[in-house]
Amino acid sequence: MQNTATERIKSLVAAQRQLFRSHKTLDIEYRLAMLAKLRGAIKRFEQELLDALYLDLHKSAEEAYLTELSIVYAEIELFQKNLRRWAAPSKRPTPLKLKPSRSQILTEPLGCALIIAPWNYPVQLLLNPLVGAIGAGCTALLKPSPYTPHVATLLERLIYETFDEEYIAVVQGNRDVNTALLAERYDIIFFTGSPALGRVVMRAAAEHLTPVVLELGGKSPVVIDSTADVELAAKRIAWGKTLNAGQTCIAPDYLLVHRTVKSRFVEAFGRAVRQLHGDDASKSKHYVRMVSDAAFKRVKAYIADGDVLFGGRTKAEERYIEPTLLDNVQPDSAVMHDEIFGPVLPMLTIDSIAEAEAFILEREKPLALYVFADEDIARGIFERTSSGGGCINDTIMHVANERMPFGGVGNSGMGRYHGRDSLYAFSHRRAVLTTPTWIDLPFRYMPYKLFRWVKKLL
Repeated sequence: MQNTATERIKSLVAAQRQLFRSHKTLDIEYRLAMLAKLRGAIKRFEQELLDALYLDLHKSAEEAYLTELSIVYAEIELFQKNLRRWAAPSKRPTPLKLKPSRSQILTEPLGCALIIAPWNYPVQLLLNPLVGAIGAGCTALLKPSPYTPHVATLLERLIYETFDEEYIAVVQGNRDVNTALLAERYDIIFFTGSPALGRVVMRAAAEHLTPVVLELGGKSPVVIDSTADVELAAKRIAWGKTLNAGQTCIAPDYLLVHRTVKSRFVEAFGRAVRQLHGDDASKSKHYVRMVSDAAFKRVKAYIADGDVLFGGRTKAEERYIEPTLLDNVQPDSAVMHDEIFGPVLPMLTIDSIAEAEAFILEREKPLALYVFADEDIARGIFERTSSGGGCINDTIMHVANERMPFGGVGNSGMGRYHGRDSLYAFSHRRAVLTTPTWIDLPFRYMPYKLFRWVKKLL
């Protein structure tokens, strides 16, 4: 894949800034028409997108549709139904001290947006933020990941054939292109990736005081209490961990399992994996491969950090790693320090909920928290810890509700999107007070006559 030249990046940013200043993108009907064009383009390219996802990640058509295309379709549909209402001026109460003025909030687009997407869900994580940018009335420069080249090339063609480049355009390339991109000034940067790269983006944005949405990752814990439905927990954890072969920012990263249910869970987890992918997951059409040789080597190395209770087999020529459950893992080992981003699942034993909470609180705030327990116990854990989002007695599925915000906290990110929050992510919420001219009360003016009466109104 050829890197986009720095001069072309500069010209695209300038052209998009000029289009935005023409006010063309402000019109709600225009935004809705562009959302309809995007949906039509995705539908037109649907089979090619599914084929490209298989070529790059060995992602089955079913999994690709469920985890990529269906989420974007749902986001577009939600915007089409609600954008007029969401974007309309919003009235706010005006206190007596400001009467007879009127108060409202205007939702205005920030301007020229840069959206940088990762490789693990390369369609969803590029196009879903784009829905928010279009809905808000922004222009957008899109940067797909070079690690999924078939998808990146196809997305560039989809955008090129659908939109004028001064409105929406795609640039391609490696980290040198990222450096050139981040040297330019934008009105909003939306980045999905690792915390390490998130810091690079934030430093670049700070040069221009550009607002950022950072959707990062981290180590998302799973607590399995003695009150959990062990069979169901094992099934849902096995699904969440093997979805996209664990290459999901909100994948279960490690387990904190109560000692009294540990042996039952280990047995149930093995059964659940076999039910999902058969006795040999390498033969399952729904089991994804590592994205690159480097990713394969990194994740394979984690297997040595514990005792294998299930799985452990690998095939370098296929970049295949079997779903693997580890025991006797040291808290300071690499597998417990790095975000795994693969199908290796370390397990630590706990004797109480307090022990689990202390372990979680000693570490960076995760993007997701999953708790399998009696609901009251689980809600208590959520009250006493912090995470971007999470599930009680489930994994992953909170991201599937486009009506709930998705985002991180602390080391796992900042800002949020999906649904109305996507609109707000690319917008400025502008407070406007309208004061009539037919009356001009004297109390606010110097020399503040009758101040003791005015003070009672404040």
